[in-house]
Amino acid sequence: MARKPARRRKARSHDRTRRRLAPDERERLIAQAAVYFFAEQGFEGQTRELARRLGIAQPLLYRYFPSKHALIERVYREVFVDPWQDEWFVALADRSRPLKERLTYFYQVYARTAVGYERVRLFILAGLRGLDLNARFFKMLRERVFAAVVREVRHANGLPPLETVPMSETEAELVWMLHAAIFYIGIRRWIYGLPVPDNIDAVIEGMIATFLEGIPKEMAVLTGAPPA
Repeated sequence: MARKPARRRKARSHDRTRRRLAPDERERLIAQAAVYFFAEQGFEGQTRELARRLGIAQPLLYRYFPSKHALIERVYREVFVDPWQDEWFVALADRSRPLKERLTYFYQVYARTAVGYERVRLFILAGLRGLDLNARFFKMLRERVFAAVVREVRHANGLPPLETVPMSETEAELVWMLHAAIFYIGIRRWIYGLPVPDNIDAVIEGMIATFLEGIPKEMAVLTGAPPA
């Protein structure tokens, strides 16, 4: 009996492998592929093309994500929500360590995802498309990240806590300045195609030092209390 061509045997073996995937594993693979797909094609990219790249039928894709909107929501979670780790915030709030050391660590680990291809391109493309992803991300940043940074800077400089004097718009903007400077490294690379420093950790360390040199004085004025 003639043996089947190797290519056909390989393809059928691959098909069996795909069919053996557990539902949660297949869903995860679809979501990960969608992250790169939309980063490359923009949110105008068609789910039909995504399914083709995955080697699955479009109805199977819709079995896991019933609409393109649902798929985009999952991409948002994968890229803008899930990367934030609770341990980063625990380390930031560990007042047994110097503030400069804590802030440097926090933004260095954040930058490993923040300046990546998918995060940068999806952020820009979502804004150009007029999606609400950026507005939701900004809200999360202000409430979770900026407030945490302001809380620790105030404590390290003997300034009133947030419970006494809420974070002002100016304080939020000062943290934005630091945050945006780090993100802009990714924009230069993945949007403009410009070279960026090889050692981003060293750049972030310098940014944190500059930030802490000036922000306590401004916060003292804003909260009405002299810095320690």
